[in-house]
Amino acid sequence: MSTASETDSVRTAESTDGTDSAGTTDTTDGVLAEQLLRLTRRLHRIQKRHLEPLGITPAQSRLLRTVAHLSTVRPPRMADLAARLEVVPRAVTTLVDGLESADCVRRVPDPENRRVIRIELTDTGRATLRRLRNARTGAAEEILAPLTADQREVLGGLLNALADAPAEHGC
Repeated sequence: MSTASETDSVRTAESTDGTDSAGTTDTTDGVLAEQLLRLTRRLHRIQKRHLEPLGITPAQSRLLRTVAHLSTVRPPRMADLAARLEVVPRAVTTLVDGLESADCVRRVPDPENRRVIRIELTDTGRATLRRLRNARTGAAEEILAPLTADQREVLGGLLNALADAPAEHGC
C-alpha cells in the first residue's frame, strides 16, 4: 500500500502532458513493444526460411553453434548446454536427439565420469555449421537491407544498450 507522500513523489516525476521524467508515455512504450514483437516474428520467419535448406530449425542451429563454442576446451555436457541456452534439460535432449539423427552431433561418455554424457560435433555437424554461417549472413542481409550504413550503426548501438541492460526480476 502506498502512502500519500509516495504517491505525490510519483506524480511529481510525471509532467502535465502524461509523460514521465524520461519523456516516454505508456502509449509510446506500447507502440515500441508491438514493433519489437513484429520485428521478432519477422526475424524468426526469415531465419527459418534461410535454415530450411539445411534441414534444421532455429533452435537446432543455436544448439549447434553453442556446442561448437563450448567445445574449444572439451565437448560440453548436456547440463552445460541447458544452462547456456537457458532451457530445461529435457529441451536439450530433444534438440540433441534431432541433431544426432541428422548425424550432426553424437553423445560420448565423459572419460572421467561414466555417468556424464558429452555432446560433440561430427564432421557432418561441422559442415552444417559452415553452411549455417552462410545462411545466417543471408538472413542478416535480407533483414538489414532497408537500412543505410548509418542506420545500421545506430541500430547496433541501440540493440547493445537493450541487450546489455541489467536484468530485472530474474530475467
